[in-house]
Parts: sequence; C-alpha cells; structure tokens
Amino acid sequence: MVFGQLVVGPPGSGKTTYCNGMSQFLKLIGRKVAVVNLDPANDALPYECAVNIEDLIKLSDVMVEHSLGPNGGLIYCMDYLEKNIDWLESKLEPLLNDHYLLFDFPGQVELFFLHSNAKNIINKLIKKLNLRLTVVHLVDAHLCSDPGKYVSALILSLSTMLHLALPHINVLSKIDLIESYGKLAFNLEYYTDVQDLSYLMYHLDQDPRAAKYRKLTKGLNDVIEDHGIVNFTTLDIQDKESVGNLVKLIDKSNGYIFSGIESSAVEFSKIAAGPTDWDYYRYPLLFSILYTAI
Repeated sequence: MVFGQLVVGPPGSGKTTYCNGMSQFLKLIGRKVAVVNLDPANDALPYECAVNIEDLIKLSDVMVEHSLGPNGGLIYCMDYLEKNIDWLESKLEPLLNDHYLLFDFPGQVELFFLHSNAKNIINKLIKKLNLRLTVVHLVDAHLCSDPGKYVSALILSLSTMLHLALPHINVLSKIDLIESYGKLAFNLEYYTDVQDLSYLMYHLDQDPRAAKYRKLTKGLNDVIEDHGIVNFTTLDIQDKESVGNLVKLIDKSNGYIFSGIESSAVEFSKIAAGPTDWDYYRYPLLFSILYTAI
C-alpha cells in the first residue's frame, strides 16, 4: 500500500512551490519522497523530479503540431496520458516499495471538475497500484479579500471534491501574504470554517457590478451550505507545528497514520523534540518557499 498526495488548484495557487516545500519537509522527518510532475507545461521544476510527463509528451509540441491553444493542448496531453497509462505505471512501480508520492498536476481547473481524463488517470493508478491518495486543493488566500471571488473558490472546491470523490483537503495558500491584500471583512476563521454565507451578501450588494447577480450568488451560497462539506485549512510558514499539523491531517485522511502509527510518531517527534530554531536556521530554504508567492 502506497500513500501520497494529489496536488491540484488554479494557476498561480502555488502547486509546484508546495510540492517543493512539502517534499523537503517530509524528507526532514524521515520519509522517502518521490515527486511526480504531471503538468506538461511545467518546464522549470524547482524540485528533483522522479517521474516527468515531459518525457512522454510536451505541451509546447502539442500546441505546434495540432494548432491548439494552452487549454486545448492540456486536455490533449491528459487524454494522451490516459491512453498511455502503462507508461506512467511502469515509471511508478520502482517507487512503490518505500516512497511517499507527490503528484504535481496542471492548473487547468476544468480537468478536475468537468473533464473525465484526469479522474480516469487517478482512478486507474489507485486501482492498479493500490494507492491511498489525498487531494490537496490549493486556493490563493487573496481570494478571501473579494467576496465574489471567495464564493467562486468555494464552488470550485466543492465541484472538485464531488468530481474526484477522494479524501480532500482545501488549503488557503500564501497565507503569510494575506495582510498585504487589505483588511478582511470578517476574521480568518469565517473563511476557513465557511460559516453563514449570507453575511457575504451585504458586502456584495455594495458593488454595483455584483448586485445584479444577487440571486445567482444566493443560489450558489445555498448549494455550498446544503452540501456542508467545504472548509479550508491554512499554514503559517513561520510555525513548524502548523506544517506538521497539515501533514498529520493529510495522513489521517488517506490512512497513512493508521498504517504505521509507531513510525508516524517517530517522524513527528523529530520536530516536537527539536529546539525552537531547529528548522529556521538549519533549513531556511523550506520555510522561505513554502506558501509564499511564486
């Protein structure tokens, strides 16, 4: 049984940065980590890549050969990967004995709530390779400063959760920059817990452009609240405990923590037993890149 994370989210939400920082953190607590890049447009990887889709297909080549734009090209690449899933399985098989997997996916959100190719790829890998995966859905924290964009992020998160039908954790990325976006209408817990969304309607009514869509927005809010499954977690890059807490949450969701409770306890004790400045000074790179702007 192999465990890992499927990292998804809109362009610019910090997926590649997250994979880089998370892989470093997991290595520090004793796990062997393999990062799998499944974004054919990601040609400048900051992390050591164990499997790279560009060895199979490149977005730039597809766009030229088939006269497609970036969105159509990405869909083509995912279709091609699905048809050649044996290639990916063969690349992953040597890693299955002792590695924890991080899958870095493209930022085209349609792939995860509208089209079926990415879902089919994931399901085939889970079934064939006996994977236990959690979807980590990154959302840029600056969306909290705009009620309309925040509602859009909630709808995207809900749609992705329902479409992929896997253990799912929504994360507000770049949380360290949230103060630079201006004062929030409500405290941060309102946005992470997704409380009574009717309070957002007053702020939306102040914007003439948003007021005319009031009925639509209210309908979307009702859909979100009726499902009652969307919330967010955050990460403070200056607090080593918050990084560990996110990993614990992921481990609990996909079962890693139950499959090796003793080993997990040893891993996290390496953090808890360390002095306050253990990671800030010895490993400054990790906390300078994790959840910061790309």
